[in-house]
Amino acid sequence: MPPTALPSLHETRRGSLSCVGLGMTLGSHLTPLARSHIEQADVVFAALSDAIAEEWLKRMHLDVRSLQPNYAEGKPRIKTYREWVALMMAELRAGKRVCGVFYGHPGIFAWSPHKVIEQARAEGYEAHMEPGISAEDCLYADLGFDPGRYGCQHFEASQLLYCERRIDPAGYLVLWQVGVVGNRSVGRFDDGPSYRALLVERLEQDYPPSHEVIVYRGATLPIERPRIRHMTLRELAEASVTAEETVVLPPAAALQPNRAMLERLQALDARGRAATAA
Repeated sequence: MPPTALPSLHETRRGSLSCVGLGMTLGSHLTPLARSHIEQADVVFAALSDAIAEEWLKRMHLDVRSLQPNYAEGKPRIKTYREWVALMMAELRAGKRVCGVFYGHPGIFAWSPHKVIEQARAEGYEAHMEPGISAEDCLYADLGFDPGRYGCQHFEASQLLYCERRIDPAGYLVLWQVGVVGNRSVGRFDDGPSYRALLVERLEQDYPPSHEVIVYRGATLPIERPRIRHMTLRELAEASVTAEETVVLPPAAALQPNRAMLERLQALDARGRAATAA
């Protein structure tokens, strides 16, 4: 018998993959479309650190498989994330409709959803990411600022230590995963102040030590309130900051007008008015 022909990459195979966001606040943030992906799946993989959220998810589907047991002390996180991808791909290759459920938005600070979708599409499967309400969305609402007013930069905190990045203190600065900043080891899960001291030292290149810092954690249960703490930049190194908390620095400088560009814009406006009058 001739060998079975493999489908081309342009031919959609049986089975499908969706990665959806649960949102941040349990129950209230799940979109109807994300819920439909969960309910219509053959198997659901859950990357949720909250046991309550996982039990709530099981009310929507009989076959919910937690990805949390793949974590282990001293085990590199990237190895765990690759195992997640392998587990989802195994069920997808078996022809099943697979749904991966992640906190917040599945594409924000989440390596596995991007990777598994990339791999699934490369093998000819239908794969889709459904957005969810992220910690960033909650942050704007709870802290009451518009990122469009002064501009807003977002950095994973360790990136400011590992790489040369340019900070604009005239806008908002949002730092993610400050609680594990500088974590280059496989087993360090603590929030050691010595690592954050290096981050504070880096930030003091652009901000005074007395500058306001906001440490924020959004509510994950309907009965909770957001956790918002105010402190100075110099106090940040010794403060207890978890991996789930986000650090925000409000603007420290006024926006400076670009006079040369404003003059060119005025010249364009004048030219337009002259052409209209003619």
